[in-house]
Amino acid sequence: MKKLISKFILVLLFLLLFSTQCEDDIPPFTQETEQQELAALKTEIENLANTSFCGDAFECKFIAFGSKPCGGHWGYLVYSTSIDTEELENRVERYNREEAIYNTGWGITSDCAVNNPPVSMNCENNACVAVY
Repeated sequence: MKKLISKFILVLLFLLLFSTQCEDDIPPFTQETEQQELAALKTEIENLANTSFCGDAFECKFIAFGSKPCGGHWGYLVYSTSIDTEELENRVERYNREEAIYNTGWGITSDCAVNNPPVSMNCENNACVAVY
């Protein structure tokens, strides 16, 4: 009976050791690190959009970009179909979702102004330009 109790205590000690082992390996997320990750993703998205160009073979488009804490978007990203639009749209969707989570998690506030979408798009000097 004593051997069984000793083995049980030994197993419990090992489980306790292993359950606390991983906690030190995971760095804590801070508001600053999350903000830096969002900024890096935003830069990637803007760089991809900026590689697009317009002309007879490509259409100008825009997409709602960012997530305001009050609801809605910060603005609109202009691009053309000369790039991988599915990749851009997926990245923007991910960014918008992650910024909404960031805003909620850190209690971020903003104005509740509504940003209207462009009324049309023009192609000027091979670059898409939004008309408001």
